[in-house]
Amino acid sequence: MLEWNDYMRMLTGLFAIVGPVSTVPLFLDFTDNVQSQRKKIARTSGFAVACILTLSVLAGSRILRTFGISIDGFRVAGGLLLMTIAFEMLNAKTTRVKHTPEEDQEAIDSTSVGVVPLALPLLAGPGAISTVILFGQQSEAFTHKAVLILLCWIVAGSVWTSFHLAPQISKRLSQTSMNITSRVMGLILAAMSVEFIVGGLKNLLPGLAN
Repeated sequence: MLEWNDYMRMLTGLFAIVGPVSTVPLFLDFTDNVQSQRKKIARTSGFAVACILTLSVLAGSRILRTFGISIDGFRVAGGLLLMTIAFEMLNAKTTRVKHTPEEDQEAIDSTSVGVVPLALPLLAGPGAISTVILFGQQSEAFTHKAVLILLCWIVAGSVWTSFHLAPQISKRLSQTSMNITSRVMGLILAAMSVEFIVGGLKNLLPGLAN
C-alpha cells in the first residue's frame, strides 16, 4: 500500500480527468428534452462511472496480459493520451477523445443518456480508464486496490452530486469560472502525464536514465 498523500494525488488526478463540474453544461443540454428525469439520469451516470472505473481497477492487469502489453508501454501510451486531453483542457475545450458531435446529437435525442455518452465515453472515457489502470499497477496489495476503488466511488459520487445540482451550479458559476477550473485541472493532468511518460521511458529505454 502507498502513502496517503499518494492516494490524495490519485484522487485529484481522477477529479481532473473525469471533470464532473465542467461537464454540467453538457448534462443540461443532453437532458433538456427530459428535464423531469434529470435526477434519475444523474444517479445512473454516477453509478455507471463507478462500475466502469471499478472494473478497470480489477481487470486492468488481465487486460494488459491478454494483449501482451507491458506496463511501461502502457504508461507511455496512457501518458500521451492524458497529455492530449490536458492540452484541450488548458484551452478550455472538450476533446474529441472523450466524445464526438455525433454522440452529442444522439444524446439529445435519447432518454438513456446516463450511461452513453455521459458516463462512457464522456466521463469515464479512455483517459479515466487508462489512469485508474496505471494507478492500479503501482501496487499489487489488496488494500491498495480497495482504496483505489473507494476513490473511484468518491469521484462517481461527485458526478452524481454535480449532475443532481446542475441547474443551481449553472446559475452560480459563469462559463469563465468553469473555464478557469478546467485550465487548472488541465495543468495538473499535464504534470501527471509527464510523470507517466518519463517513468515508462526510463524502464523501456534504460540508457535515458543515465
